[in-house]
Amino acid sequence: MKVGGQHFRTIWLNPENERLVQLIDQRFLPHRFVIEEVSTVAQMATAIREMHVRGAGLIGASAGYGMYLATIEAAGSGSFDEHVVNAAAQLKATRPTAVNLTWAIEWQLTSIAKGKTAQHKIDLALRTARRIAAEDEEHCRMIGQHGLKLIEQIARTRDGKPVNVLTHCNAGWLAFVDYGSALAPVYAAHDRALPVHVWVDETRPRSQGSKLTAWELGQHGVPHTIIADSAGGHLMQRGAVDLVIVGSDRTTCTGDVANKIGTYLKALAAQDNEVPFYVALPSSSFDWTIRDGSEIPIEERGAEELKRADGWRDGQMLEVSVAPEDSPAANYGFDVTPRRLVTGLITERGVCKADEKSILELFPEHAS
Repeated sequence: MKVGGQHFRTIWLNPENERLVQLIDQRFLPHRFVIEEVSTVAQMATAIREMHVRGAGLIGASAGYGMYLATIEAAGSGSFDEHVVNAAAQLKATRPTAVNLTWAIEWQLTSIAKGKTAQHKIDLALRTARRIAAEDEEHCRMIGQHGLKLIEQIARTRDGKPVNVLTHCNAGWLAFVDYGSALAPVYAAHDRALPVHVWVDETRPRSQGSKLTAWELGQHGVPHTIIADSAGGHLMQRGAVDLVIVGSDRTTCTGDVANKIGTYLKALAAQDNEVPFYVALPSSSFDWTIRDGSEIPIEERGAEELKRADGWRDGQMLEVSVAPEDSPAANYGFDVTPRRLVTGLITERGVCKADEKSILELFPEHAS
């Protein structure tokens, strides 16, 4: 995707020093475009935990690069293998819900173990980090092409009027290495000159919708409107939503979907109003070991995210209190949408129903 006309991934190696990882620090968007350099595992763990980077695919890619940095550090330590194992544990502890994190780390551990020397292990980790990022990008591109067909079908019935897509949180290119999941079909439709409009949930408490989704849609020229999180059901009742597309941080092998808190409520409203509800995800977001959504760990973040808000004034980021200081707050980061509420899953291999049989028809290598 492009920022100010220039193509960017969300994460990449410094072309002048491949021992430095560069990433878009999303905490400053939409007001400032900041590129952060990361050179240690500890810095990468902080970037993931404190949401300099976020989104399932980007978390996985960041962990992949973090493990590459771990091998560089390990080469100067007293015990290479012990340092790598400790780094893996440090990275795994940052965000519990997104399965891409563990998936990328396990891929790296398997690759690194094949190395015969320290330099060989570093080379393998670098190669694997690049493969993780490249695979994420390509899978998201294919999600866009498969999801495009759904938008094209609706467009043929709209007599030239825009297809209205509602999304929740940010599952665009900022949440992945490029293209995105839920927004990839929207970008593909827009690039085909299909009239499309996106309803953007603000997504409290961190406002990934109003801060990130709206920003990247604007950068790409896609018409959009920011709405309060609770406005989606109202719009569906009025016939102003043609379909809902959201992302996923972890989806079970049977089709239950964990995504940003509030997704479940959108699915309920969509079912009540007969609006198609799709989940877009690369296969790296499937958890093939979990059969029921109740088993998915749900991250609970700090109360300060609910009780405080930040914004920009005169070129500075300011934080203000928005709740009584002595009131407790529970900040659940995700919820689970049961498969019965999901119209279909959009993956890099095609669109399928949200049930085990249909999923395994697309991914037979995971059948037991």
